[in-house]
Amino acid sequence: MGKLALHWQILIGMVLGVVFGTIMSSFNGGDQIVRDWVAPIGKIFINLLKLIAIPLIIVSLIKGISDLKDISKFATIGGRTALIYVMTTVIAISIGLLLVNIIQPGNGISAETLEQLSSAYSEKASSKVTAAQSQQTKGPLQFIVDMVPDNFFAAASSNGNMLQVIFFTIMFGISMLLIREDQSKPLKAVFDGLNDVILKMVDLIMLIAPYAVFALLASLVVETSDPELLIALAWYSLTVIVGLSLMVVIYLMAVKLITGKSPGFFLNGISPAQLLAFSTSSSAATLPVTMERVEEHLGVEKEVASFVCPVGATINMDGTSLYQAVAAVFICQALDYDLTFGNQLTIILTATLASIGSAAVPGAGMVMLVIVLEAIELPADKLAIGLALIFSVDRILDMCRTVINVTGDATVSMIVAKSVGKLGDPDVKNWDDNYKE
Repeated sequence: MGKLALHWQILIGMVLGVVFGTIMSSFNGGDQIVRDWVAPIGKIFINLLKLIAIPLIIVSLIKGISDLKDISKFATIGGRTALIYVMTTVIAISIGLLLVNIIQPGNGISAETLEQLSSAYSEKASSKVTAAQSQQTKGPLQFIVDMVPDNFFAAASSNGNMLQVIFFTIMFGISMLLIREDQSKPLKAVFDGLNDVILKMVDLIMLIAPYAVFALLASLVVETSDPELLIALAWYSLTVIVGLSLMVVIYLMAVKLITGKSPGFFLNGISPAQLLAFSTSSSAATLPVTMERVEEHLGVEKEVASFVCPVGATINMDGTSLYQAVAAVFICQALDYDLTFGNQLTIILTATLASIGSAAVPGAGMVMLVIVLEAIELPADKLAIGLALIFSVDRILDMCRTVINVTGDATVSMIVAKSVGKLGDPDVKNWDDNYKE
């Protein structure tokens, strides 16, 4: 596969992984072979990406802020980033609500199917409800308190504390801008060098990307069961996927109308990050690749990409928010729980707020969904059944919505860069050349 561009290598790896997983699932002991000898490759790859996520955020964000040389430029970039992220999240939720009310996928699900799903996934549903309830016991400003770490090294020890790391790093970068240039110059040189080293680490890790996604997809196939239940939830899944597809169309239109770049240029540049997002179901794990593609292939200058992408991986959850809107209404339809117009407005507000600071890891959207359902006062007994109803297809949909989250991050990076004059044509050697002969 050495002569192929990276995104084609990854795509081939995904297809072969599905085929291999399907074949291994067809005979006794095949699934165990995949779990023991193939799945670890995918896990190692994800661990490597997560390993460099925090160092990448720290060095690239500090480098980006210090390169601005003017704190007013940083304020402009930060304000526009936050505003656009909120706007795209509201748009995503509104699209989800519109589609689920038109298609009404929850109507017609039998009581037998509900009972079967409830018994199969009740334990997982209960754990998500418990996690969401512990989150709701906190005060209304707790998410701001949680952004401020009391120990930087403790915060940097977990990718789940990404907002805390970003908070400290922004303070550090701003402080470098506020001291004399001759005082900050030696420190800036250190971070410039560290940034080059971290990016080279990304290059090395990506050498195994095609084989890793093969392992990830193969292990996913052998772990998927109950195909009849998947068919029963096909309309729900279709509604979510149509909504996510519409968000891609909106992103492409925004890129074309605002930045002047073609949809083909955008998709070609970001596709490896999209494929990895699909394979890993984690915006955080995909972040190093997202930043690399945005800078090297979409022409976004580092001072913008190094701020917009890490922040987006933490607070920009367009795909997840759309899924929550569809899932919330779908569950209410299936359980015959009437929703008023006010309830649907509550879904928009709650899903938007819940997306801020949500962990950029697989499964976090389910906890956010519990918060949304409780906000519209869905009875506790129906809540567990509702979560059990969608658990069987959540893994696949999680993969799809992570693609949208990453695509949204790249789109906003280009829009913000264009608005501050930091968007140009890629002027470095094509990154895919590193993976050719």
